[in-house]
Amino acid sequence: MMVKSIQLQLCGFVTQRWSLKPRSSLSFSSLSSLSPISNPNPNASFKLLPTPRITRFAPFRASSSLQSSGNVRSIKFCQWCGGSTKHDVPEGEEKLRAICTVCDKIAYQNPKMVVGCLIEHDNKVLLCKRNIQPSHGLWTLPAGYLEIGESAMEGAVRETREEANADVEVISPFAQLDIPLIGQTYMIFLAKLKKPHFSPGPESSECQLFSLDDIPFNSLSFSSMVVTLSLYVEDIKAGKPKFHYGTINKRPGTSPSDIRAYTLDHHMYT
Repeated sequence: MMVKSIQLQLCGFVTQRWSLKPRSSLSFSSLSSLSPISNPNPNASFKLLPTPRITRFAPFRASSSLQSSGNVRSIKFCQWCGGSTKHDVPEGEEKLRAICTVCDKIAYQNPKMVVGCLIEHDNKVLLCKRNIQPSHGLWTLPAGYLEIGESAMEGAVRETREEANADVEVISPFAQLDIPLIGQTYMIFLAKLKKPHFSPGPESSECQLFSLDDIPFNSLSFSSMVVTLSLYVEDIKAGKPKFHYGTINKRPGTSPSDIRAYTLDHHMYT
């Protein structure tokens, strides 16, 4: 397996990001023990490991056009001049784009970043029950879309304040999870409460601290929440939180609240 490592400085510690050839898909779920596989570079700080599985389905791969071009055909009009668009592959590119038939400008679609906090307090984690769609009535970490003009950490703190009326201090980054099929990247930070006070914001109907054994894994809102909390529980049981990277490949056609039809690929940790 060809491996290329690039050192990154992240919050006081050096990590290595691995560029890997595709591995077989692994379905992710609950909290049984993990068995590491051999590290391709014995000097690196990563171990690559298969994740445990409960829900089994045939491995899948979303097509490259699905993963890369987004819902480009939904773009009917130019955002600059209002002219109608055509859908074609521009010269020198490989992906289908919306191209204005009047001013010739190309509309590029980019992923959205979701930021949030995994809040630790008295050996418990704070979850919010969603009061909005999608996944109304299901549990989630306080998280939401990053806004222009704020850092990922600032956005995570703001979302926590909005959804749980909680003021937090960020401890460290915990997980970056890419979801190519829906064009989202999650950045989750470990945090602690500045004061032991929290209550539901407008987008939450409840806020509650859960011990690790009581986390409602069958009632979580999104696959990203299942992955994040499962990794966290595994880390705590192993003695120390790590920083994780992974790609969540959702099965095409599944709803946002379907928390089982996905695989976790390219899982790496420091």
